[in-house]
Amino acid sequence: MHRRRRTALLLTAAIAAAAPLLTACGNDAHPGAAAVLGGQRITVSQLEERVGEVRAAQRAAAQDEAQYQQAIARTGTLTRDTLHTMVLDRVLHRAAENAGVTVSRKEVQAMRSGLEQQAGGAKGLETTWLQQYGVPPQRLDDNLRLQLEAQKLAEKLGTTTDRPEFWKALSDASKDLDVDLNPRYGTWDVQKSRPAEAKTPWVRDVTTAQTQQQGM
Repeated sequence: MHRRRRTALLLTAAIAAAAPLLTACGNDAHPGAAAVLGGQRITVSQLEERVGEVRAAQRAAAQDEAQYQQAIARTGTLTRDTLHTMVLDRVLHRAAENAGVTVSRKEVQAMRSGLEQQAGGAKGLETTWLQQYGVPPQRLDDNLRLQLEAQKLAEKLGTTTDRPEFWKALSDASKDLDVDLNPRYGTWDVQKSRPAEAKTPWVRDVTTAQTQQQGM
């Protein structure tokens, strides 16, 4: 049972958190913006709100102040990582659109139900995603949709999320969106990125995981 649970939660590291992904240097042409892509701004205030959601969830999950401070220490790059996830969401969605890939709410719910059973319930899954990936409970469905888009895009391309063909699709989408990242949050280069340990989970094989879960 424990082996199957571990198998069901196998995640591949597909984004280098320390080396974010985008073909843009960033500049100060957009005051108040953390990033601009597709002509739309991700404002600093929007970014701060998302970071605040994570901090609030971490505080709610902590048993005391010391545990909360430990959570903060483990997520010292939370602001940068959160912005990269927000940008990636839009880049990946554009790449999926370009490939004719869609994800339904039913698919997200099916994936969530399977993972909840593997994690010992809804609370267990929420705790895992918060602790390991900095995803607060209210953003869990969005994150699972992101994973499903990545998986289905890779399948449509006949590859996997750790292969150059997948990253080429994201690189093309980044160019389409003309991403401009505020330099205070780093840089982003899809073409030069390599799979590495990251903050964003990607499910290797949802179908296999759910089949194993059903056989438990």
